[in-house]
Amino acid sequence: MSGLIGRKIGMTSIFDEKGKNIPCTVIECGPCVVTQVRTEEVDGYNAVQLGFDDKKTATKAAEGHAKKAGVSVKRKVVEFKGFDEEYKLGDTITVEHFIEGEFVDIAATSKGKGFQGVVKRHGFGGVGQATHGQHNRLRAPGSIGAASYPARVFKGMKMAGQMGNVKVKVENLRVLKVVAEKNLLVVKGSIPGHKNAYVTIQK
Repeated sequence: MSGLIGRKIGMTSIFDEKGKNIPCTVIECGPCVVTQVRTEEVDGYNAVQLGFDDKKTATKAAEGHAKKAGVSVKRKVVEFKGFDEEYKLGDTITVEHFIEGEFVDIAATSKGKGFQGVVKRHGFGGVGQATHGQHNRLRAPGSIGAASYPARVFKGMKMAGQMGNVKVKVENLRVLKVVAEKNLLVVKGSIPGHKNAYVTIQK
């Protein structure tokens, strides 16, 4: 799937031709530069490696990689497959790669929420719906079912723990607007990640 790298700007809403208010997300999408071209003969597969957002300081290896393509070192580098066009090192791909009305898949790292309890993490009843075996604690997980057999807790049990900060992909989001002069992409609905988080947009 071909695509681009972008940065989440935030959410807003727009009105359609029928006057319906549609929630949408604004993404700074590109311009992305080609930092490497993978080929079947050399790498065993065909892909295009894109870079986005300049980086001030970098390792010698990253500087050498960027110098080979004749571009500056990039903060975010992602490989994409399925481009119809043939690109060379140093070529630039803009937000005009997308068309208004088409559907895209967007992947990013979700907001990290730290260590959370079962009410927030798994939607347990908590106050008013104390049905998980707790005696006098309103947000406790209650019994987890480990007695003399099996004498352990099964993996995957709904318990407190780390929440968020995982890669999430939202599929089939409609492109509402492409603002080429400002490199902006407006898609319907919400996407994962905090403001200014890097996202990958595929079509």
